[in-house]
Amino acid sequence: MKNILLIATGGTIASRPTDGGLAPQLCAGDILSCVPALAGLCHIDALQLLNIDSTNMAPDNWLTIADCVKENYFRYDGFVITHGTDTMAYTASALSYLIQNSAKPIVLTGSQKSIYDQETDARRNLYDAFLAAQDDALFGVMLVFDGRVISGTRARKTRTKSMNAFSSIDYPELALLREGRILHYIRQQRPAGLPAFYEKLNPRVFVLRLIPGMNPAVLHLLLPEFDALVIESFGVGGLPCYEQKDFLDAVHAWSAEGKPIVITTQVPHEGSDIGVYQVGARAKSIPGVLQAHTMTVESAVTKLMWILPQTKNLERIEQLFYTPVAHDLLKFE
Repeated sequence: MKNILLIATGGTIASRPTDGGLAPQLCAGDILSCVPALAGLCHIDALQLLNIDSTNMAPDNWLTIADCVKENYFRYDGFVITHGTDTMAYTASALSYLIQNSAKPIVLTGSQKSIYDQETDARRNLYDAFLAAQDDALFGVMLVFDGRVISGTRARKTRTKSMNAFSSIDYPELALLREGRILHYIRQQRPAGLPAFYEKLNPRVFVLRLIPGMNPAVLHLLLPEFDALVIESFGVGGLPCYEQKDFLDAVHAWSAEGKPIVITTQVPHEGSDIGVYQVGARAKSIPGVLQAHTMTVESAVTKLMWILPQTKNLERIEQLFYTPVAHDLLKFE
């Protein structure tokens, strides 16, 4: 029987009704007691690390979770992290960069309804998460939800209320879970050697979603406060060139300060390709201007947070950003 550590952080799965709405109040032991079948699956220890609504999750919390895995890594065969759904994709991405080359499964899960709700999805998701955490063919950071196993860098919450809340963006699901069995879609060679743990993030990353007619002066306003910028552009990606209002001047200002800008797309699937149209191609050669290609916004943001403490050199930032980690990047030019 495998030894698995449950790391509880709060979220809907641990919530009870209050006068002000649902709030995380259940501890790790309470959650486990609701799924007695887990006792026959693996040996479980539980640790209550946080107890917060995932809306309040922040980079410091990601570091705390990663440090907890690091401290316990050689004591357990796998890890299950219970988490609220609203920011779970960000946490999964962040942990994918903070914990690399792990030969053990690190599984995030949660639910759309509290585990005490009669029609909850929590009990199934929790059982599936432990099933994945003790599976010999799975490793690294992943998200398990509604019978799907999704790579940590590819997960996104695409529904606010339905039980099938998460999707794998532009990458196949790693596996499916059905009636206590795992159906593997992708089998990969288990990493050799020791895992690499990182202990620093720079949270000074801003995401700007373009709207038609936006004044590029906003980029100048953001420049003193942030060290990197992710621009959610239109279509395959580009920067507007309105009469007497040119985004390129603002982008050059970021480049001159040695601060990277990543251009991605507002379109859910198929990624960016900023060289297709003139509005994108003209920005492509500016030092520090990168593109996300098929990376999710969650991965682009957290990857920048991971890169920035390591270097301030734009060429090195580009090299690290375009080096694939845990399936986050499939193609770049």
